[in-house]
Amino acid sequence: MTILHVDNVRKTYGGNSYALDGVSFSVEKGEFVAIIGPSGAGKSTLLRCVNRLIFVTSGEVSVNGIAVTGLSNPSLRRLRRTIGMIFQHYNLVNRLTVLENVLHGRLGYKSTIAGTCGFYTASEKNRAYEILHAVGLHEHIYKRCDQLSGGQKQRVGIARALIQDPTLMLCDEPIASLDPSAAKIVMDTLRDINTRLGITVVANLHQVHVARDYATRIIGVNNGRVIYDGLPKDLTIDIIQKIYGSEAHDLILADGDTHGTH
Repeated sequence: MTILHVDNVRKTYGGNSYALDGVSFSVEKGEFVAIIGPSGAGKSTLLRCVNRLIFVTSGEVSVNGIAVTGLSNPSLRRLRRTIGMIFQHYNLVNRLTVLENVLHGRLGYKSTIAGTCGFYTASEKNRAYEILHAVGLHEHIYKRCDQLSGGQKQRVGIARALIQDPTLMLCDEPIASLDPSAAKIVMDTLRDINTRLGITVVANLHQVHVARDYATRIIGVNNGRVIYDGLPKDLTIDIIQKIYGSEAHDLILADGDTHGTH
């Protein structure tokens, strides 16, 4: 079953320069796809086109068989319930508790009045407790989010996405701001929800070795174009150099020679 289909998508912010230039691929249910590439390659733009935080200039994006680009606002709101989004800088309300931030993931199911007043059912609250236990945050449920570490904040973001009951999880550089220990916990959490819950994950990652360790498939992007789409084991040094250009040497060294393949 195809969860995400991107067909010849282009995005320009004016002039003749494309942030995305004819990007096409499909993602099947249960895949863990890592999108890698240098800064400015178009990775974040691509993810934001999927849930229409950004409009495409041309081409088509479909999620769960529904074309995203032409949806009315009510229909888009319904579709976004099925798409979890994890942000690099968490996008939490720091003055609110962990529990309150997680419950915000249910706002797409609420009327404006219910959402504004913070009306949540007992079953929604119980579900939030369950998810926070599952991501290892049960001891922090009533803490304000500004009291948490970066890794804990990112797990709150994951929990907030999970309470939506998504079929697709989009992760935009989810570990870019984290130290290696916190990054491992976050990536382990994403892999767990992918394998245990069957939720499809598409994650932008800068670190090649992390993409290799966690993804079932890697898409390499540079200058808004897909350079590579295949298995992690087939990602050779030569391909990494095509994806990253001048950045490749430092990445390969940091990656321990990237398994030494050519």
